[in-house]
Amino acid sequence: MSGTAALRTILSEVDPSWHGDGPDRIEPELLAAARNSALGRRLLGRWLAAGDAPALLAPQPGEGFGAAALRWPRARVERLVRDLGALAYAPAIRAEVRRDPVRRLKQALDNAYLLALDSLVWDGKVQAQLGAQLNAELDAALRDPDDRTMLDLLDRRGRAELRLWAERRDPGLADWSRLLLPRALHDPSSTLVAHLPPETVERLHSHHGARPLAA
Repeated sequence: MSGTAALRTILSEVDPSWHGDGPDRIEPELLAAARNSALGRRLLGRWLAAGDAPALLAPQPGEGFGAAALRWPRARVERLVRDLGALAYAPAIRAEVRRDPVRRLKQALDNAYLLALDSLVWDGKVQAQLGAQLNAELDAALRDPDDRTMLDLLDRRGRAELRLWAERRDPGLADWSRLLLPRALHDPSSTLVAHLPPETVERLHSHHGARPLAA
């Protein structure tokens, strides 16, 4: 895919909140017009490259421009984030034995639930304080009858695990995973915490990167 086509694809997925903040925010009508204009797309791309997406939009030879976004469409990123979140909460998920919570976890997480139970992927060993924190957070989320609360909890952790790993190993993906969602959903890197072993995150990254989207 050419750089021009890649930029069009990327900008069509970037959340509008990344195009200016506060008084500098681009109005929706102007943003729509910019996305439909070759000059507008170049300007939007330059602004992102100079600020929030330097690794993703860095000039590269050949078809390397925006490669992380093209390798990782939204659906693939969402699957990886959900699996990372479920695995990060594996100690709490494995400890949950109550019938109704277990039923809800199985139903809501589907294959991610089986991943969380698989000690061959990660043994789930954490310090007692962190284990208690994970248990308390999952328990609080499960007390809400709306599964969205629990899924949001896992996805927040999954995004943190992915971002902290990717900032060192796949910076373009770190940028891209942020741009897909509203700016307000992302905390500064300095405030994020993660506890999955890097090799475990890399294993899931490789698995999802090679997995067909339709699978």
